[in-house]
Amino acid sequence: MTEHALEDNPGLPQSGPRPWRAWFAFNLQHYPLIRCLLLYTRTPVRFWLCTGLFAAANVLLALQQGLIAHAIDDVQHGKAIVRTLTGGLNGGVLNSGALNSEVAWHWLLIIVGVALARAAILYFVGWLSLIIQQNLIGHLRERILIQVQRLDQSYHWQHGAGELVTRTTRDSDKLRDALISFWRQVVDTALVVSAAMGFLFWYDFWLGLVPLLLCLLGFGILLLQTEHLVKLDRAVGEAYDAVNQDLTEGVNGVRVIKAFALEGSRIQRFEQQVQRFMTQAFAALSFYTSRIPLPQFVVALGQVWVLGFGCHLAYTQALNLGELIAALLMVNTLVFRVEGVGRVMQVFADARSSAARIWDLLDAEPEIRSGALALPAGPLSLRLEQVSVLPPEGGNPVLSDCSFEIGAGEIVALVGTTGSGKSTLAGLVPRLADVTQGRVTIAGQDGRWLDVKDLQLAALRKQVHTVPQEAFLFSDTLAANLRLAAADATDEALMWALHMASASELLVSLSDGLQTRIGDRGVTLSGGQRQRVCLARALLGQPRILVLDDATSALDAVTERNVLNNIRALKAQDRATTVLVIASKLSTILLADKVLFLEEGRILAADTHVALLNNHARYRELMGLDDGR
Repeated sequence: MTEHALEDNPGLPQSGPRPWRAWFAFNLQHYPLIRCLLLYTRTPVRFWLCTGLFAAANVLLALQQGLIAHAIDDVQHGKAIVRTLTGGLNGGVLNSGALNSEVAWHWLLIIVGVALARAAILYFVGWLSLIIQQNLIGHLRERILIQVQRLDQSYHWQHGAGELVTRTTRDSDKLRDALISFWRQVVDTALVVSAAMGFLFWYDFWLGLVPLLLCLLGFGILLLQTEHLVKLDRAVGEAYDAVNQDLTEGVNGVRVIKAFALEGSRIQRFEQQVQRFMTQAFAALSFYTSRIPLPQFVVALGQVWVLGFGCHLAYTQALNLGELIAALLMVNTLVFRVEGVGRVMQVFADARSSAARIWDLLDAEPEIRSGALALPAGPLSLRLEQVSVLPPEGGNPVLSDCSFEIGAGEIVALVGTTGSGKSTLAGLVPRLADVTQGRVTIAGQDGRWLDVKDLQLAALRKQVHTVPQEAFLFSDTLAANLRLAAADATDEALMWALHMASASELLVSLSDGLQTRIGDRGVTLSGGQRQRVCLARALLGQPRILVLDDATSALDAVTERNVLNNIRALKAQDRATTVLVIASKLSTILLADKVLFLEEGRILAADTHVALLNNHARYRELMGLDDGR
């Protein structure tokens, strides 16, 4: 994550700029897996303790093989056997022998003791490395969640829910596998190779040199194949994104699917996505299984060399029998350990692709950044000054040269044809999107107009609340959903908010009142009930500007009038709320103090409903009224 990754996240530690860190991060951009492995720097004491213990375990492994060599040498030279002469038939003399229990117990206790010590170290280091891995993967998933919440809506629209879910699940699991393999198959294998090579070089230079060169050749072949494995896994990841996206849409859009009897076509589409994923996964698996045997064979030739050349050294008495057997045991351990590296290379190739996808997410920077100024005190007025908004991909402006002003406590309706830019304009006030040109400003009691870009973002969004047309509720209790706007609100405050949203009767129909669980996305409530709960949630936060993006579309005219009149009454209590409501119903427009008429991204007129009817033909046409009316 970059230097600004935690910015605008209250409660998270902040740090000043560090140029050397920025340089280091820049130079690691092309090595995403190394950036993930550098997460181990979060726990340096545990990291070096694990490394030291793995090193100690492999020193004990080499020591164990050396002790076996000495034990066999004692047997070969008769130190472990006591020879005796006994009389034979016809006066002959027979040689016989008996095991010297003192020497046997000596070697048995030492070798078993070393083995037990090594086993204890490996058990402890395995447990410790598992603790580190779980800590790091939990930290990584937390960073992903923070980043997902931090990024702008435009990023979410561009990448989709399925892709973001994949980053947190499949890609994180791939990295977890790499972090697990890092200790057992990278650190420990590297130490095993070092111990084995040191052991063989100790006996004879050529005995160790050839296996070393063969290991390096095998590793080189594996590394050459890794790049293609990364490309294959990226294709698998993209196919998995599509599967996740289809699954997410199938769950969230189940009502639409059933309403249009689309079950068959959606299932067929999903099966196609799954088949594409399986095809990509099979291609990656086929490449891996067809390429891995060659480097494994190359490494295994080292065992043949140690056997052949070791026998020659034993024949010339450069090695004794015990040392030859110990060398064979050590190279056998080496070969079995290195043969598993092929699988590890696939794990790391997969993880490298997943790491790149995760860092693509973590490195993304939100376009909307917080200002430093505090919000002005008192009721807020709103003004747009020659505002224009261009689409991200370029083209015709969504909004062009829009200017208007809304006084504190006013209720203003924004009307326009479909696609005229109403929702975009509404999103500019709490900075869900930013202007391309012009300014969105607010003013408090002091009358000083401040650009919303200069204000603290979190404070702005708490005081300038947007209620979208699609009412979103979490799968929790009614009280928990309401308290999202005010965590410490009392039950009395919740009842007040429900009353303000004309939803008091809702409690009568709920079995457990405020503690009733309302299901996924509020599925147990009707559309109008969900909208009123969302309105109550917004009002509980006591916003000073309230933007209703067609958020009363499911309410009847009487309920809608009650809600807006309740909001208007706050002005008499010195708690004036300025309301900008995107309206599509005549009943809503009639309740507004003023109407803004938006067409093709421009404010064509701003006046009362009656004045617009009398003076503006396009407005009358939009309202469906004859010119004579």
